[in-house]
Amino acid sequence: MKCAFIGLGVMGYPMAGHLQQKGFATTVYNRTSAKASKWVEEFGGKSADTPREAVLDADIVMVCVGNDEDVRSVFYGDHGLLASISENTIVIDHTTASAELAQELADEVHQRVALFLDAPVSGGEQGAINGVLTAMIGGDKEAFDEVQPVLECYCKTREYMGPAGHGQLAKMVNQICIAGVVQGLAEGLQLARKVGLDADTLIRAISQGAAGSWQMQNRYKTMWEGHYEHGFAVDWMRKDLKIALQEADRNGLSMPLTALVDQFYAEVQQLGGSRWDTSSLLARLEK
Repeated sequence: MKCAFIGLGVMGYPMAGHLQQKGFATTVYNRTSAKASKWVEEFGGKSADTPREAVLDADIVMVCVGNDEDVRSVFYGDHGLLASISENTIVIDHTTASAELAQELADEVHQRVALFLDAPVSGGEQGAINGVLTAMIGGDKEAFDEVQPVLECYCKTREYMGPAGHGQLAKMVNQICIAGVVQGLAEGLQLARKVGLDADTLIRAISQGAAGSWQMQNRYKTMWEGHYEHGFAVDWMRKDLKIALQEADRNGLSMPLTALVDQFYAEVQQLGGSRWDTSSLLARLEK
Protein backbone atom coordinates (compact mmCIF):
# COMPACT_ATOMS: atom_id res chain seq x y z
CA MET A 1 0.00 0.00 0.00
CA LYS A 2 1.14 3.54 -0.76
CA CYS A 3 0.54 5.99 2.08
CA ALA A 4 0.36 9.75 2.41
CA PHE A 5 0.72 11.47 5.77
CA ILE A 6 -0.41 15.09 6.22
CA GLY A 7 0.93 16.89 9.29
CA LEU A 8 4.29 16.28 10.96
CA GLY A 9 3.78 17.71 14.43
CA VAL A 10 4.91 16.03 17.65
CA MET A 11 2.50 13.17 16.94
CA GLY A 12 2.49 12.94 13.17
CA TYR A 13 6.26 13.01 12.72
CA PRO A 14 6.94 9.70 14.52
CA MET A 15 3.67 8.14 13.32
CA ALA A 16 4.63 8.70 9.70
CA GLY A 17 8.12 7.46 10.52
CA HIS A 18 6.76 4.14 11.74
CA LEU A 19 4.89 3.70 8.45
CA GLN A 20 8.01 4.20 6.37
CA GLN A 21 10.11 2.00 8.64
CA LYS A 22 7.55 -0.81 8.46
CA GLY A 23 7.71 -0.88 4.67
CA PHE A 24 4.81 1.35 3.62
CA ALA A 25 6.04 3.78 0.94
CA THR A 26 5.03 7.12 2.45
CA THR A 27 4.80 10.63 1.05
CA VAL A 28 4.49 13.42 3.61
CA TYR A 29 3.25 16.99 3.60
CA ASN A 30 3.82 19.56 6.31
CA ARG A 31 2.93 23.24 6.35
CA THR A 32 6.55 24.00 7.27
CA SER A 33 8.50 22.39 4.45
CA ALA A 34 11.74 22.26 6.45
CA LYS A 35 10.09 19.78 8.81
CA ALA A 36 9.12 17.57 5.87
CA SER A 37 12.67 17.72 4.53
CA LYS A 38 14.04 16.71 7.93
CA TRP A 39 11.60 13.77 8.04
CA VAL A 40 12.74 12.55 4.61
CA GLU A 41 16.37 12.77 5.71
CA GLU A 42 15.61 10.70 8.80
CA PHE A 43 13.21 8.09 7.46
CA GLY A 44 13.40 8.14 3.67
CA GLY A 45 10.17 8.35 1.72
CA LYS A 46 9.14 11.48 -0.15
CA SER A 47 7.71 14.91 0.58
CA ALA A 48 5.24 16.98 -1.42
CA ASP A 49 4.58 20.70 -1.68
CA THR A 50 0.80 20.46 -1.17
CA PRO A 51 -1.70 18.01 0.30
CA ARG A 52 -3.07 17.50 -3.21
CA GLU A 53 0.33 16.36 -4.48
CA ALA A 54 1.00 14.21 -1.43
CA VAL A 55 -2.09 12.04 -1.87
CA LEU A 56 -1.76 11.40 -5.61
CA ASP A 57 -1.95 7.62 -6.13
CA ALA A 58 -2.05 6.99 -2.36
CA ASP A 59 -4.08 4.01 -1.19
CA ILE A 60 -4.36 5.35 2.36
CA VAL A 61 -4.18 8.98 3.48
CA MET A 62 -3.55 9.94 7.10
CA VAL A 63 -4.10 13.43 8.50
CA CYS A 64 -2.85 14.63 11.91
CA VAL A 65 -3.03 18.39 12.36
CA GLY A 66 -4.20 20.81 15.06
CA ASN A 67 -7.92 21.59 15.02
CA ASP A 68 -11.04 21.78 12.84
CA GLU A 69 -9.75 24.80 10.91
CA ASP A 70 -6.43 23.11 10.23
CA VAL A 71 -8.19 19.97 9.00
CA ARG A 72 -10.34 21.96 6.59
CA SER A 73 -7.25 23.78 5.28
CA VAL A 74 -5.68 20.50 4.11
CA PHE A 75 -8.90 18.90 2.84
CA TYR A 76 -10.44 21.72 0.82
CA GLY A 77 -9.38 24.09 -1.95
CA ASP A 78 -7.39 23.70 -5.13
CA HIS A 79 -4.40 22.34 -3.18
CA GLY A 80 -6.43 20.23 -0.74
CA LEU A 81 -6.39 16.47 -0.63
CA LEU A 82 -10.01 16.16 -1.75
CA ALA A 83 -8.97 17.61 -5.10
CA SER A 84 -6.95 14.53 -6.02
CA ILE A 85 -7.88 11.44 -3.97
CA SER A 86 -8.70 8.45 -6.12
CA GLU A 87 -11.69 6.16 -5.94
CA ASN A 88 -11.44 3.62 -3.12
CA THR A 89 -8.82 5.65 -1.26
CA ILE A 90 -9.14 5.38 2.52
CA VAL A 91 -8.81 8.70 4.34
CA ILE A 92 -8.01 8.54 8.07
CA ASP A 93 -8.20 11.71 10.16
CA HIS A 94 -6.14 11.28 13.33
CA THR A 95 -6.74 14.89 14.42
CA THR A 96 -8.71 15.40 17.61
CA ALA A 97 -11.55 17.50 16.22
CA SER A 98 -15.33 17.81 16.41
CA ALA A 99 -17.75 15.01 15.62
CA GLU A 100 -19.61 17.39 13.30
CA LEU A 101 -16.47 17.86 11.20
CA ALA A 102 -15.98 14.10 10.98
CA GLN A 103 -19.50 13.66 9.63
CA GLU A 104 -18.95 16.50 7.15
CA LEU A 105 -15.69 15.02 5.89
CA ALA A 106 -17.20 11.55 5.60
CA ASP A 107 -19.86 12.97 3.27
CA GLU A 108 -17.25 14.78 1.18
CA VAL A 109 -15.04 11.70 0.89
CA HIS A 110 -18.00 9.47 0.01
CA GLN A 111 -18.90 11.83 -2.85
CA ARG A 112 -15.53 10.92 -4.33
CA VAL A 113 -16.29 7.19 -4.01
CA ALA A 114 -13.72 6.84 -1.25
CA LEU A 115 -13.87 5.78 2.40
CA PHE A 116 -13.37 7.77 5.62
CA LEU A 117 -12.37 7.09 9.21
CA ASP A 118 -12.17 9.56 12.08
CA ALA A 119 -9.49 8.08 14.31
CA PRO A 120 -8.23 10.40 17.05
CA VAL A 121 -5.42 8.90 19.09
CA SER A 122 -4.42 8.88 22.75
CA GLY A 123 -1.04 8.22 24.28
CA GLY A 124 0.81 11.47 23.74
CA GLU A 125 4.18 12.09 22.18
CA GLN A 126 5.84 9.12 23.88
CA GLY A 127 3.06 6.83 22.70
CA ALA A 128 3.61 8.05 19.15
CA ILE A 129 7.38 7.63 19.37
CA ASN A 130 7.05 4.13 20.80
CA GLY A 131 4.26 3.12 18.41
CA VAL A 132 1.81 2.22 21.17
CA LEU A 133 -1.01 4.72 20.68
CA THR A 134 -4.69 3.99 21.20
CA ALA A 135 -7.03 4.87 18.33
CA MET A 136 -10.78 5.38 18.78
CA ILE A 137 -12.26 4.97 15.32
CA GLY A 138 -15.51 5.91 13.63
CA GLY A 139 -16.58 5.72 10.01
CA ASP A 140 -16.71 3.02 7.36
CA LYS A 141 -16.36 -0.42 8.93
CA GLU A 142 -14.93 -1.98 5.79
CA ALA A 143 -12.17 0.64 5.84
CA PHE A 144 -11.44 -0.09 9.50
CA ASP A 145 -10.97 -3.77 8.69
CA GLU A 146 -8.74 -3.05 5.70
CA VAL A 147 -6.33 -0.62 7.39
CA GLN A 148 -5.40 -2.79 10.36
CA PRO A 149 -1.89 -3.59 9.02
CA VAL A 150 -1.24 0.13 8.63
CA LEU A 151 -2.61 1.21 12.00
CA GLU A 152 -0.61 -1.54 13.71
CA CYS A 153 2.54 0.40 12.80
CA TYR A 154 1.85 3.00 15.49
CA CYS A 155 -1.29 1.96 17.40
CA LYS A 156 -1.25 -0.79 20.01
CA THR A 157 -5.01 -0.56 20.53
CA ARG A 158 -7.59 0.10 17.82
CA GLU A 159 -11.29 0.08 18.64
CA TYR A 160 -14.14 0.60 16.18
CA MET A 161 -16.71 2.85 17.85
CA GLY A 162 -19.40 3.20 15.18
CA PRO A 163 -20.31 5.52 12.29
CA ALA A 164 -18.49 8.73 11.36
CA GLY A 165 -18.00 11.01 14.35
CA HIS A 166 -18.02 8.26 16.95
CA GLY A 167 -14.24 8.15 17.12
CA GLN A 168 -14.22 11.84 18.00
CA LEU A 169 -16.99 11.34 20.57
CA ALA A 170 -14.97 8.59 22.24
CA LYS A 171 -11.91 10.85 22.36
CA MET A 172 -14.01 13.51 24.10
CA VAL A 173 -14.89 11.00 26.82
CA ASN A 174 -11.22 10.10 27.10
CA GLN A 175 -10.21 13.72 27.69
CA ILE A 176 -13.02 14.32 30.18
CA CYS A 177 -11.89 11.35 32.24
CA ILE A 178 -8.24 12.42 32.17
CA ALA A 179 -9.09 15.94 33.34
CA GLY A 180 -10.89 14.71 36.45
CA VAL A 181 -8.19 12.17 37.33
CA VAL A 182 -5.33 14.67 37.02
CA GLN A 183 -7.13 17.25 39.17
CA GLY A 184 -7.72 14.64 41.88
CA LEU A 185 -4.08 13.53 41.74
CA ALA A 186 -2.90 17.15 41.98
CA GLU A 187 -5.03 17.82 45.06
CA GLY A 188 -3.91 14.57 46.68
CA LEU A 189 -0.23 15.35 46.12
CA GLN A 190 -0.73 18.85 47.43
CA LEU A 191 -2.10 17.47 50.71
CA ALA A 192 0.65 14.83 50.88
CA ARG A 193 3.36 17.48 50.62
CA LYS A 194 1.66 19.73 53.15
CA VAL A 195 1.40 17.02 55.82
CA GLY A 196 4.88 15.63 55.19
CA LEU A 197 4.21 12.30 53.47
CA ASP A 198 6.93 10.71 51.37
CA ALA A 199 5.71 10.65 47.79
CA ASP A 200 7.33 7.37 46.73
CA THR A 201 6.09 5.50 49.80
CA LEU A 202 2.63 7.00 49.39
CA ILE A 203 2.30 5.97 45.76
CA ARG A 204 3.50 2.44 46.50
CA ALA A 205 0.77 2.22 49.11
CA ILE A 206 -2.15 3.56 47.07
CA SER A 207 -1.35 2.96 43.41
CA GLN A 208 -2.25 -0.75 43.41
CA GLY A 209 -5.72 -0.17 44.83
CA ALA A 210 -8.82 1.67 43.72
CA ALA A 211 -6.99 5.02 43.61
CA GLY A 212 -4.46 3.81 41.06
CA SER A 213 -4.31 5.27 37.53
CA TRP A 214 -1.97 5.71 34.59
CA GLN A 215 -1.53 9.33 35.61
CA MET A 216 -0.51 8.33 39.13
CA GLN A 217 2.01 5.74 37.95
CA ASN A 218 3.55 7.88 35.23
CA ARG A 219 3.24 11.46 36.43
CA TYR A 220 3.37 11.61 40.24
CA LYS A 221 7.17 11.86 40.42
CA THR A 222 7.52 14.63 37.84
CA MET A 223 4.59 16.49 39.41
CA TRP A 224 6.23 16.20 42.84
CA GLU A 225 9.47 17.59 41.40
CA GLY A 226 7.72 20.38 39.50
CA HIS A 227 8.72 19.14 36.05
CA TYR A 228 6.04 19.65 33.42
CA GLU A 229 7.73 18.94 30.11
CA HIS A 230 6.53 15.39 29.67
CA GLY A 231 3.64 15.18 27.30
CA PHE A 232 0.34 16.59 26.13
CA ALA A 233 0.36 20.39 26.36
CA VAL A 234 -2.17 22.47 28.29
CA ASP A 235 -3.05 24.42 25.12
CA TRP A 236 -4.03 21.17 23.40
CA MET A 237 -6.00 19.94 26.39
CA ARG A 238 -8.02 23.15 26.51
CA LYS A 239 -8.78 22.77 22.81
CA ASP A 240 -10.01 19.22 23.42
CA LEU A 241 -12.07 20.14 26.49
CA LYS A 242 -13.71 22.98 24.56
CA ILE A 243 -14.84 20.47 21.94
CA ALA A 244 -16.20 18.16 24.66
CA LEU A 245 -18.03 20.95 26.46
CA GLN A 246 -19.60 22.15 23.19
CA GLU A 247 -20.78 18.61 22.46
CA ALA A 248 -22.25 18.34 25.96
CA ASP A 249 -24.07 21.64 25.45
CA ARG A 250 -25.52 20.42 22.14
CA ASN A 251 -26.87 17.41 23.98
CA GLY A 252 -28.27 19.38 26.92
CA LEU A 253 -25.77 17.91 29.39
CA SER A 254 -24.08 19.54 32.36
CA MET A 255 -20.41 18.70 33.00
CA PRO A 256 -19.46 20.91 35.95
CA LEU A 257 -16.20 19.12 36.80
CA THR A 258 -14.93 19.29 33.22
CA ALA A 259 -15.83 22.98 32.98
CA LEU A 260 -14.08 23.67 36.29
CA VAL A 261 -10.88 21.85 35.33
CA ASP A 262 -10.89 23.67 31.99
CA GLN A 263 -10.82 26.95 33.92
CA PHE A 264 -8.02 25.62 36.10
CA TYR A 265 -6.03 24.98 32.93
CA ALA A 266 -6.75 28.57 31.89
CA GLU A 267 -5.07 29.64 35.14
CA VAL A 268 -2.08 27.44 34.29
CA GLN A 269 -1.84 29.25 30.96
CA GLN A 270 -1.79 32.55 32.82
CA LEU A 271 1.14 31.22 34.87
CA GLY A 272 3.06 30.77 31.61
CA GLY A 273 2.30 27.07 31.36
CA SER A 274 0.66 26.89 27.94
CA ARG A 275 3.19 24.30 26.80
CA TRP A 276 3.45 22.47 30.11
CA ASP A 277 1.91 19.02 30.17
CA THR A 278 -1.52 18.38 31.64
CA SER A 279 -0.15 17.29 35.03
CA SER A 280 0.73 20.95 35.69
CA LEU A 281 -2.56 21.38 37.57
CA LEU A 282 -0.40 20.89 40.67
CA ALA A 283 1.61 24.00 39.76
CA ARG A 284 -1.60 26.03 39.94
CA LEU A 285 -2.28 24.77 43.46
CA GLU A 286 1.25 25.55 44.59
CA LYS A 287 1.74 28.86 42.83
